[in-house]
Amino acid sequence: MNLTQTNYSKYALIQEMMDTVRVVKNFDVNQTKNISEKISKAGRLLLTGEGSSRLFPAKNAIRKALTMGLNLNIFTDGSRQSAQYDLSKFAVFCASNSGRTKEVVLLAKKLANEGNDNRFALTANEKTLLEEVCKETFILTCGWEQAVAATKSVIEQALFYESILWHISGKKPLPDMNNLSNKINDTLTMPIDAEIVKAAIKAPTIYFAGYNDGVAEELTLKTNEITRKKSDYLEGTYAVHGIEEVMNPEDIVFVIDPIEEEIEKFQEVLVDGVGLNVVAISCKNTPFTTIKTPDAGELNPYIYLSAGWNVLVEIGLSSGINLDKPERARKVGNEFIG
Repeated sequence: MNLTQTNYSKYALIQEMMDTVRVVKNFDVNQTKNISEKISKAGRLLLTGEGSSRLFPAKNAIRKALTMGLNLNIFTDGSRQSAQYDLSKFAVFCASNSGRTKEVVLLAKKLANEGNDNRFALTANEKTLLEEVCKETFILTCGWEQAVAATKSVIEQALFYESILWHISGKKPLPDMNNLSNKINDTLTMPIDAEIVKAAIKAPTIYFAGYNDGVAEELTLKTNEITRKKSDYLEGTYAVHGIEEVMNPEDIVFVIDPIEEEIEKFQEVLVDGVGLNVVAISCKNTPFTTIKTPDAGELNPYIYLSAGWNVLVEIGLSSGINLDKPERARKVGNEFIG
């Protein structure tokens, strides 16, 4: 991506992706210090929302909490399913950039009626329906996004949740946001091999495989919104446990941060067996064609998500697509009216 070139800069989507650099640089890691005490005391945390407001932000937090060995149980599900649970002992974060997502607002109302005071909102707008029914609301600094596909808000939501974990764990020193923002900028602006883009455009289906931390799953959704192509998320080793039966040799699989012990099996089943293209997105060298990213250590998921955006933008532009205006997808998937 290069905002000095009109074919990039004319799209709000790309401007918002690049604005992620500023959002991360200015992220206040201490804003969650007080709320982390309430969540730690509750001991159980549900992170809910719909679409991009939940996939990467919530699943990244779950993976990080488990990796850190925190004495905090974190779960995630969509708001409708979550409404069927007994959440009386949970702290609940309801994420909706618009603050008007119907499923999320209705869950928050249910929690209020049940007397759960540990109900919190995370949104990009002030004075919303969601804020009215939550006990405490946190407003993202990224602002309202013009493009249908959410980008910078996804990163800020994920950082917000993860920073809660940093405070609960007593992490010292806190991660350097300036360093992360610089690496995200480098990732968003690095050139993508034209052959990878051509292969993806030609592919009937674009697959994403990798950890269940929301990166691959979020990129699967963004593929639909940005490139208008069919996509699928293959968690863990799902890619080599049956789906190869229906894969097309012209399909492409992007493997996010391949696990070393699984590489041989992916090579055997997907490359040698099916004969399709496998492309890794990693800070390390791999046997596959690799989009090599800067190394941000424990914060690499943010880098890998940014690299995926970069790839999808190139696919969309090369396909002649208006990145800002999908034909059917809406900014607010199911808006609360009344």
